Amino acid sequence: MRLVVVSNRLPFTVSFFDGKPQFKPSAGGLTTGLWSYLDRKLLDGSERPEYLWMGWPGASVPPEHEASVRTYAEQQFKSSPVYLPEESMDRFYLGFCNKTLWPLFHYFPMLTHYEEENWQEYRNINRIFAEAVVNALRPDDVLWIHDYHLMLLPKLVREKFPEMPIGFFLHIPFPSWEVFRMLPRPWREEIIEGLLGSSLIGFHTHDYARDFLTSVLRTSGYEHQLGNLTLRDRAVEVETFPMGVEFDRFEEAANSRETELLVEELREKCVGQKVIFSVDRLDYTKGLINRLRGYETFLKLNPQWHGKVVFIISVAPSRIGVDSYQAMKSELEQTVGRIVGDYGNVHWTPLVYQFRNLTFEEIVPLYRLCDVALITPLRDGMNLVAKEFIASRPDQMGVLILSEMAGAAKEMGEALIINPFHREDFARALEQALTMPAEEQIRRHQLLQERLRRYNVVRWADDFVQALMATQKIEAARRARLLTGKAYSGILQHYRSATRRALLLDYDGTLVPFAAEPKLAVPDAELIETLTALGSDPANQVTIISGRPRRTLEEWFGKLPISLIAEHGAWLRDSGEQWHMLKTMTADWKERVRPILNLYVDRLPGALMEEKEFSLAWHYRRADPEQASMRAKELLDDLAGYTRNIDVQVFEGNKVIEIRNAGVNKGSAGIEWLAGQAPDFILGIGDDWTDEDLFRALPATALSVRVGVEKTAARYYLVNPAAVRRLLREFCEGPREKISTIISGK
Repeated sequence: MRLVVVSNRLPFTVSFFDGKPQFKPSAGGLTTGLWSYLDRKLLDGSERPEYLWMGWPGASVPPEHEASVRTYAEQQFKSSPVYLPEESMDRFYLGFCNKTLWPLFHYFPMLTHYEEENWQEYRNINRIFAEAVVNALRPDDVLWIHDYHLMLLPKLVREKFPEMPIGFFLHIPFPSWEVFRMLPRPWREEIIEGLLGSSLIGFHTHDYARDFLTSVLRTSGYEHQLGNLTLRDRAVEVETFPMGVEFDRFEEAANSRETELLVEELREKCVGQKVIFSVDRLDYTKGLINRLRGYETFLKLNPQWHGKVVFIISVAPSRIGVDSYQAMKSELEQTVGRIVGDYGNVHWTPLVYQFRNLTFEEIVPLYRLCDVALITPLRDGMNLVAKEFIASRPDQMGVLILSEMAGAAKEMGEALIINPFHREDFARALEQALTMPAEEQIRRHQLLQERLRRYNVVRWADDFVQALMATQKIEAARRARLLTGKAYSGILQHYRSATRRALLLDYDGTLVPFAAEPKLAVPDAELIETLTALGSDPANQVTIISGRPRRTLEEWFGKLPISLIAEHGAWLRDSGEQWHMLKTMTADWKERVRPILNLYVDRLPGALMEEKEFSLAWHYRRADPEQASMRAKELLDDLAGYTRNIDVQVFEGNKVIEIRNAGVNKGSAGIEWLAGQAPDFILGIGDDWTDEDLFRALPATALSVRVGVEKTAARYYLVNPAAVRRLLREFCEGPREKISTIISGK
C-alpha cells in the first residue's frame, strides 16, 4: 500500500533568485504536521511506509526549471509537484480560496466575494489536480486529500478510480447551513457532491462534522445514521479527528540548553514584569485587534498592574496580496501605537509588537518565557499554537487563555476559555491568569500535557488512515454483493436457461427514479417497451408490485401483458384478469386518521397527502429536509397513539409515512401471486423497506436485488434504476425488435 497525500502546498516552497530556483520549508500547521507524520522515525526499526506527496510548489515554475524542481521534490520529500499557471493561481488562491471560501467558512460573510470567474478557476484548478493525481495513482494506493482548496477533487478522482479509498480532511471550520447557503446554489451543490466522492471525511470537531452533515441533508437530501451517509452506490463516513502537534519535538527543544540560555536572556529584559505572549498570522480570523483591545481594557481596569506586565505580540505576514489584510495591518499598528501612547512611559512599555515570522528556535523560548499565552481567534479550525505552548512547558507553569471559538477549546477545557468578542472577558481572564497559584497552573498543565502527548500529530494521522482503511472493509463486503461480473453473467445465464420465470418488480425507485410528486413518476416509452417484451415471452410471468393505488397502475400498465399488485398487496390483478382483494379489509379507520395527516400537511410546506382505497400516505419529498425530519417524528408519535386500538399499521418509507391495514405487505402478496406457478427462475427487485418483506418471503432459491446499498435481506445490490433497466433489457435480448413484432401482429 502506498499513501498518496494531496494538498494545495508541498512541504517545500520554491522561489527564483537570479533565475535560479531557491528552496525553503513551507510554513503552516498542515504541511509541518503531515511532514512530521510521513518522515517520522519508526521505533520498531521497520521500513517507513511508502508515500507520495502531491501539491503546488508555491510559485510558477518556468518550463526549463520543471525537471530540476521535480528532481528536488522526489529526492528530498518523495513528492511530485503539480505545476499551475501563475495567472490561474491569482484567481484560484487569492481569489476563490481566500476571498470566498476562507472568509465565509470562518463566519465573515461581509468580507466574502462572489466572483463567477474565480469559481470557474477553482473548478479548473481542481481538474488540473485531478488529472495529475489520476496519472500518478496506482490501483492499490490510498488517497488522502487535504483542505478547502481541493473540495471538488474527491469526486473527480472517484470517477476514474471508483473503488479507491479516498479520504478528505478539512483543516478549517465547516460553517453552519445558514452561512454555507450564502454560496450560490450551483457552487454549494458541486462542493458537497465533490466532498461526497470521499470514503471518509474528517473534521477537527464534532460541531464542524454536524454542520457538514446538515448541509449535505439540505443540499443533496442524504440523511445520516451516526455519521454514516448511504449514497445510492456506496457509503461515506464522516468522523472527528482533532489534530495534534509534535509534542516530543517541542518538549525536547524547550528542555535544551540553548533554550534555557535564551530564556534567561529574555528574562533579564523583563525583570519585575509578568510576560503575556501572543503569536499569530496576520488574519482577521485571529482576532488580533480584539486581543489588543482586550489587553487595553485590562490595563484600564487594573492600574495596579501598570509597570508590572508586558504584552509581547508577534504577527507573521500572511496573504499580503489580499486588500483586507493590508487594511487590518494598518489598523493593528495604529492600535498598538495608541495603547503604548496612552499607557506607556519612559520607564515602562506595556506592549512589544513585531511583524515578522518567528523560527522554531525563536518561538519555543518565548513559549517558555511567558506567564500567560493569549490565543484568542475569532474563529479557528483547530489552532495548534495553543497545543505548542502546552508542549513547550516542561516546568508545567504558565497559563493558557484560549478562545472558545477555536477548535482546540473542545479538548483543552483546562485552559481559561473566553469569548474573544468580549473585552471584559479578556480583562477578567488576564487578572485570573496573572494571579493563579503555581499549584493550580501545574494541575492544569498535567492534564493538558497528558492528553496532548497521547494524541499527537502522528496519532491523529494514524487514526485517520486506519479509519479510512476500515471503510474499505465495509465497502468490500458491499461490492461482494454488487450485481456485477460473474454474478451478473450468472443471472443472465440462469434466466436464459430457465423454462418458467417469475419477475416481481417494484416501481418507484426501482424502475424509475423518485419524483418530487408521485404523479410525476410516469413510465416512459422505453420502460413500457421493455415490460411489454418481458411480459410477452411465454416463459415469463411478470408483475409490478407497488404501493401505488390500483387505478394508477391500471392507467399506466393495464394494457400490458403483465400482472399488477397495488397498495403493497391489498389488490392483485393477474394479466388479463380483473382486480381482486387479497384480504378482507375496511377503510373506516381513514376518517379518524385523515385529519391528522391533513394537519401535518398544513404544518409542513411542501408536504402532501395521497389517499388510496385502503391506505393513506403522507409524502414530504419536496419539503425542507431538516424540518421534515422533525415533523415526521412528531407525526409518527401522534399516529402511534391514534392507531393503537385499530387494525392498521404505520410504516416509514423513503420520504413517506404510510398507514394501511395490518397484515398487508409485499411478502404475503408475492407468495400469493407465486402460488401454483412453480417457476425455476424467481427474481425480486425493490429499493425500499417495503420490499424487504418480499425478499424475506421468497424461496431460498430465488434471486433478490436491492436498489441502493442500504442494509438488506436481498442477495445482491444494483446501484440505481438505470442499472435495473439495463438488466431487464438484457433479459429481453432486443426489446424494440420484439415490440415491433407484437405491434405488427406478426
